[in-house]
Amino acid sequence: MNYGSSSSGARGATRRVEYGRTYVVRPKGRHQATIVWLHGIGDNGSSWSQLLDSLPLPNIKWICPTAPTRPVTAFGGFPCTAWFNVEDTSLDGRDDMEGLDGSAAHIANLLSAEPPDVRLGIGGFSMGASVALYSASCYAQGKFWSGNPYPIYLSTIVSLSGWLPCSRTLRSRMETSQGAIRRAANLPLLHCHGRGDEVVLYRHGERSAEILRTSGFSNLTFKAFNGLGHYTIPEEMDDVCKWLRARLGLDRSR
Repeated sequence: MNYGSSSSGARGATRRVEYGRTYVVRPKGRHQATIVWLHGIGDNGSSWSQLLDSLPLPNIKWICPTAPTRPVTAFGGFPCTAWFNVEDTSLDGRDDMEGLDGSAAHIANLLSAEPPDVRLGIGGFSMGASVALYSASCYAQGKFWSGNPYPIYLSTIVSLSGWLPCSRTLRSRMETSQGAIRRAANLPLLHCHGRGDEVVLYRHGERSAEILRTSGFSNLTFKAFNGLGHYTIPEEMDDVCKWLRARLGLDRSR
């Protein structure tokens, strides 16, 4: 499997983007789940792989890819690692569908090589969380925005300090398919946000949760953290660990 590049999932597009290094944290116990974890804008997979390796979740394999380097409109066109181009970190900005589809397809490709008896999930922070939420919508609809089929079965989604792309059209797209509503209702989704977030404002995180629920993602847990800015804290990661153990049925011992 090629971890370094991927074709865009956008309709009719053949442009390929180069991804950075992928970091893998092997399970320390029985391998029960694999989760692709996505970093925020300007970051890379290494920093999150170190944190994830320290969590008391010995049955999870973590795959931490690094986003391509691309010009980002929000930074005046300055190039940095980003899963897609973004104008602002709100629900009102224009969505980069080619970038979103391309990153979602790359993540699905990483997970497609995992053993068939292992549960699959996607999580992330900030922009990475947004791609995780976008992937949840693709999974529920059974296809990418381009119309290409979504190829894997997801068991969990974790979003920390992120926002929902394509929020203005999600509900109408979901309502066209009973299968999409069923898949959405059966997908456990944890969405956490700090009330003090100065980068992705709390109201955008809260509104994202509301849109997801009204679009059929009824198995959603939204957790707000008082005083938390645009970063994570041990209390939040403890909640993530407890939630993953419960939702994935993980062993409690190594």
